[in-house]
Amino acid sequence: MGETNRVRGPLLLLAALGLFALLDTNSKLLSGHYPPQQVVGIRYATMLTLLLLARLARPGLGGDLGTRHPWLHLLRAAGMLGSAFGFFLALRGLALAEGYLVYFTAPFFTLALAALFLREPVPASAWGWCALGFGGVLMSLLPGLTGGAPVASYLWALMGTVCYSIVMTINRWLRHEAGMARLILWTSAPGLLVLLPFLMESWVPPGTRDLAALMANGVFSGVASLCLAGAFRHASASRLAPLEFSALAYAVVFDLAIWGVVPGPWAMAGAAVVMLSGVMSQRSARAA
Repeated sequence: MGETNRVRGPLLLLAALGLFALLDTNSKLLSGHYPPQQVVGIRYATMLTLLLLARLARPGLGGDLGTRHPWLHLLRAAGMLGSAFGFFLALRGLALAEGYLVYFTAPFFTLALAALFLREPVPASAWGWCALGFGGVLMSLLPGLTGGAPVASYLWALMGTVCYSIVMTINRWLRHEAGMARLILWTSAPGLLVLLPFLMESWVPPGTRDLAALMANGVFSGVASLCLAGAFRHASASRLAPLEFSALAYAVVFDLAIWGVVPGPWAMAGAAVVMLSGVMSQRSARAA
């Protein structure tokens, strides 16, 4: 039993990362045929529908829906929406692995935001590792930047990463408000309301297969969020942090299997630098 509990957190995190990779892969496949507001809007609608059905079957499932901090939740929803749009638009022009390498700068932005808004002390060594991590990202993306890859796609990925970092910072403010139902509701409902007018204006009628793929994004996102929450219930953040970089392995596999894209040596070397600096910066921050 002890061994099962010990591995449950890491396994749940790996499952969550795999589902998020499926979400991004599916979104990339859909990005050439549907506008972002339709893809993201249907994802939110699917998540809300699943939440409603789950609570009808089992009232109270997932905890309370109300909150004492509505403005923080609305700001979090805006961050989630910005992150979803940023990565969707980025992956139109980038391989999954390239987008993920930009995303791996999120812990560094989160560290800066925590120092700025949460007044958390950050040692000089953590800032040093952050600088090295950004250098690793530049190293990995250099071939694409000098080889004519769309700069706008990198900027969209950066925007999505900053928005995601804002969400992570707000999550720390809201850590005492437990409950997945509240997070799903307050993310999906405001996002869907904002997108609805644009979604109706630019609606592209999907076929049966594409509609299933669009709705699958909501399933991937919802189940991944549950797995992620479960992972942090069963294991400490310090134990799980190094495993977060396994997302790159998923991205490389999907890039190769679907698009036949293999990352070059510069990308792999830069990824190694980013992973090392990410783990070490978190260790330095926790030691402060």
